[in-house]
Amino acid sequence: MSLSSAVEMNKTELLHAIIERLGVDLDVLQRAAQTAYETATAEENIAENKYDTLSLEASYLATGQARRMEEIRQARAAYLQLNLRDFDPGLGIQVSNLVLLEDETGNRQRVFIGPEAAGLKIGEGAELVTVITPRSPLGQQLLGKAEGDEVDLGGGRQVLEVISIE
Repeated sequence: MSLSSAVEMNKTELLHAIIERLGVDLDVLQRAAQTAYETATAEENIAENKYDTLSLEASYLATGQARRMEEIRQARAAYLQLNLRDFDPGLGIQVSNLVLLEDETGNRQRVFIGPEAAGLKIGEGAELVTVITPRSPLGQQLLGKAEGDEVDLGGGRQVLEVISIE
C-alpha cells in the first residue's frame, strides 16, 4: 500500500502505513548514523589542534542519531504490539481511535491516537492523518470524549468538534 494513498485509509491500513514509515525512517537514520560514526572515527579526521572539531562534531551527531534510532525502534515496537480497538462509547476516545475533528470554519483534520510517534503524518491532502499521543495537549483533551463533544485549545482560540470516531 502506498503511504500517500488517495483513498481513505481504514485503521488497519493506517497502522500498517505507520509501521512501514517508521521502518523506513529507521533505515534512513541507521545509514546516517553509520556515516557520522565513520566520519568521527576516520583517521584523517583526527584533530590536529584545538580548533579542529570535525571528529568531535561527528561523534555528537552519531550519538544523537543513535538516541533517535532507539526512539523510533521503541515506537515501531509499540505499533507492532498495538491492538486496534473499535470505539467504545462507554470509554470514549482511547488509544487506537481514529478521530475526525472540525473547527469553527469547517476545516477538518483526522488524528490517530497512538502510543508513540507524535507528529507523524500519513497520507496527504484531505486524507492526511496526523498521529498524536495521549501525552499531547490535544490527546489529553480528546481522551474520553464522544461524537459531538468539543475540545478547547488555548482558551477559546481554537475549538474543535469531534465529528466521528473509529
